[in-house]
Amino acid sequence: MDIKARPRIGWGGTTLKEMLTHSEQLLADSGHYYGLRDLKLADATPLLFERMHLKLRGALVSAREIARNISASPIVKELGELAFTVFTPEGDSVALSTGIIVHVHTMSDVVKYMIRNDFEDDPGFAPGDVFCNNDVLAGNVHNCDIHTIIPFFHDGELVSWIAGVTHVPDVGARTPGSSPVGPMSTYDQGLTIPPQKIGENDRVFRAFRDTYKRTSRTPLLLELDEKTRLAGCMMIRGALTHLIREEGIDTYKQFMREAIENGRRSFIRRVRRMLVPGRYRVPSFCDVPWQDERGHLPQAAVNTLMNSPLEITVKVDGTIRTTLDGATAWGYHTMNCSPSALQGGMWVMLSQSLADAESINDGSYFALDQYFPSGSWSNPGNPEAGTAHAWHFLWSGLNGLFRFLSHGYYARGFLEEVVAGYGTTTNILYGSGLNMFGEPFAATNMEMTGAGLGARGCRDGLDCAYAMWNPESDIGDIETSWELWEPMLYLGRTVKPNTGGAGRFRGGNALESVRLVWKSHNAVFQHVGHGMVFVNSGMFGGYPSATGYRRSVHDTNALELIDARAPLPVHDHDPQDSEIERLIEGRHVLDDKALTLPEPYADGDIYVSCIQGGPGLGDPIERAAHLVAQDLNEGHLLARFAAPLYGVIAHQDAGGVWSVDEAATAERRAAMRHERAAGAVPVSQWLARERERVHAGNFAPWVLRMYRESIRLSGDWGREFKAFWGIADASAVYEPPAGRGVRR
Repeated sequence: MDIKARPRIGWGGTTLKEMLTHSEQLLADSGHYYGLRDLKLADATPLLFERMHLKLRGALVSAREIARNISASPIVKELGELAFTVFTPEGDSVALSTGIIVHVHTMSDVVKYMIRNDFEDDPGFAPGDVFCNNDVLAGNVHNCDIHTIIPFFHDGELVSWIAGVTHVPDVGARTPGSSPVGPMSTYDQGLTIPPQKIGENDRVFRAFRDTYKRTSRTPLLLELDEKTRLAGCMMIRGALTHLIREEGIDTYKQFMREAIENGRRSFIRRVRRMLVPGRYRVPSFCDVPWQDERGHLPQAAVNTLMNSPLEITVKVDGTIRTTLDGATAWGYHTMNCSPSALQGGMWVMLSQSLADAESINDGSYFALDQYFPSGSWSNPGNPEAGTAHAWHFLWSGLNGLFRFLSHGYYARGFLEEVVAGYGTTTNILYGSGLNMFGEPFAATNMEMTGAGLGARGCRDGLDCAYAMWNPESDIGDIETSWELWEPMLYLGRTVKPNTGGAGRFRGGNALESVRLVWKSHNAVFQHVGHGMVFVNSGMFGGYPSATGYRRSVHDTNALELIDARAPLPVHDHDPQDSEIERLIEGRHVLDDKALTLPEPYADGDIYVSCIQGGPGLGDPIERAAHLVAQDLNEGHLLARFAAPLYGVIAHQDAGGVWSVDEAATAERRAAMRHERAAGAVPVSQWLARERERVHAGNFAPWVLRMYRESIRLSGDWGREFKAFWGIADASAVYEPPAGRGVRR
């Protein structure tokens, strides 16, 4: 068919582009989604409205639970890294399933990309068509999240879009894994699928299926994930057909509009009820220590400190403005983000806390105003910038969002909602080579979901049970999730003490695994974590959680120990008194370089994965002494830290049980308070000392470069930074050297 002769498939004989333009204009003019000042369906027939909402939500959740069993990837099947959603014809999310709700808005961006770029004309939209995307520039977090999108028609009109997303295990990048760490730009970060038509009549083209065979180390898993997504979309299509047959097409159309406006209003109501209007500043930082890595080009082999000067303004009308003005420049690595990724990261957190079940659609998105400066890691504006591991910075860069919310909750008295932050879900194990069956493998071990949640306003954080990007945290079964796919045996999986931050309420501790490489060939593995800086800070005097570290052992005697049935290490536990060092001979590697490129591992080598805990809340010496003893007895706290961190003097009896010496503890805590007072200096004196340091630019090279980039790319942030420290006369220190340090 001549594309010029294609029938109009929008409502009332319009095009989808006309519908999108009209919808955006109504929102801009009225402040209400689609100009809806009155919710006629919800107000006049609330039971009908709620019934339709529950049926749609139920269909999405049911499709997800059924479809995940088609997948063979442990990331999808065991950990539930998939989600489904339904959109309006313009691409606005109406409802979302459980799962990776980070995609509440990313796939919306993809639908709108296709509409704005005239896909309605070429290749056209028809019943049975199948579209796919994983391109961050169109809408995504990173390219291992692959979308399947289908149009839903009724009587010749495109009534809705249905979409599914799965997190795939490998995208065929320069280095292995689902979100590869090692590529220097978008050109070597693996499979990129811009929005495109990949099938007709509910079947995916063979040519597209063949791309997986040539672009991934795990082609079968990617092909089954494709079937998972398409099957889920088709089940939802059937449920929508039934819903419209029951309630009528006009009612369904009205419901979609009102569901989104209802979500917007619901979000605003909660903001006004739970937060205090004002301006909040919650900075975070992230390290990318690539300077000494071999194999990188010069522009990539640098140590980078990424700045996330998150600022949130809560307005009296209940809307929120967020800005990252002052973010550092994008770099030659895969830790850059797109605005779509940042919006997704914010929404996965807001939907766990501030938004409620009614708000998990694009209605809440329309109550936000966001700014991400061009040229920064948050909005590179350059297709060369790699984004395949955007989560490396989203984990740390969005920690401030929880702190912002918690300050607001605390001010309103919602102590049970306060959370100091969360642990970053690293160290991640990535690897590739030949597995125990002699087949190619790509490892992306997702037990990293066993991070710690930060301390709460009235109790300790959760241990080994939280991942900010998937609130349905699941570490996966050892035998069926990981040992079946990775040529590595588990020697042990335990709670890692001291990974959570100290405080009156401690942060949740995280997971530690000790792995033995087994029956592999040409295997390489890498450590992916944060080891150089604290990526989350405690609240109200609480400590940040521990930084990560690298431990591995090469050329070991582990196989000989197995033959002799001798003891093997089951945990690292205390790096200064390690069971691994006591039991295993070989070349031991122990340092704070938690982010590495892939390194060769032979059979019998040991790899330790230590995830990070959550930050603490409140002064540690205000913690109830009996809780410190409980932490000692349950293995959450190393004994040598009880006195210096908490001021608790505890003794262990012959049976190994710890108990508190109350008198000695009271004396110790009184002495600690006296030492603090004696060492304190007036704020004016501290500021004067720091001002001299700032004027001279007396920072580590990567820190100084961070400030230079932030000032160069910023507007208000740079002016306020200079004004606060009075560095107008030292501006040359903060100007990038000519021809160096500037990424464009």
